[in-house]
Amino acid sequence: MQGIDGVFYVVILIISVIMHEVAHGLAADHFGDPTARLSGRLSLNPIRHIDPFGSVILPLLLIFSGTGVVVGWAKPVPYNPNLMRNQRFGVPAVALAGIVTNLCIALFFGIVIRLGMGSDFLSQGFFHIASTIVLVNLVLALFNVLPLPPLDGFRLIFSLIPRRLRRYEQLSERYGIFLLILFILFGWRFVAPLVIFLYSFFTGIHL
Repeated sequence: MQGIDGVFYVVILIISVIMHEVAHGLAADHFGDPTARLSGRLSLNPIRHIDPFGSVILPLLLIFSGTGVVVGWAKPVPYNPNLMRNQRFGVPAVALAGIVTNLCIALFFGIVIRLGMGSDFLSQGFFHIASTIVLVNLVLALFNVLPLPPLDGFRLIFSLIPRRLRRYEQLSERYGIFLLILFILFGWRFVAPLVIFLYSFFTGIHL
């Protein structure tokens, strides 16, 4: 993936991570926490969400270094669990909202590809766009489900475990970025087959 294809991939990645973060904010707002809404983070305006390193620099570095995986993130949407009407369900729902959103986007465009294969409905250009959208959103969903700070899988686990064990949350977060980088560099190859399987399952196309 080089040149214009890499930039194109990053553009789709940015849009997808914005949808991911807005979903977190909408879920929190649904459960009574207006923090994201009041801070203007329910907007689709990229300026409100882009993290210069996580949304642009890291994805481009991964593309041009040929690591085989391209991931990224936006600024985390702020939320306050104490304002939620039901923390027991609200906190896990917020953690899952972004992952579910990425999976739904991937499924939608996967169905579009399935319906358009073998017909004039799906041009080569649109197929390339739809295929990249499916791939990017599957990568984001599986990346975020990992139980590593600051990803959603980590938040989900600590929202479900007994409160007495939550003192380990801050300790884990200290080393989270290092664990994350190590996983991207050395551990992603164990997840890649699942991405390929789900891509084929959603689109009907074998990579």
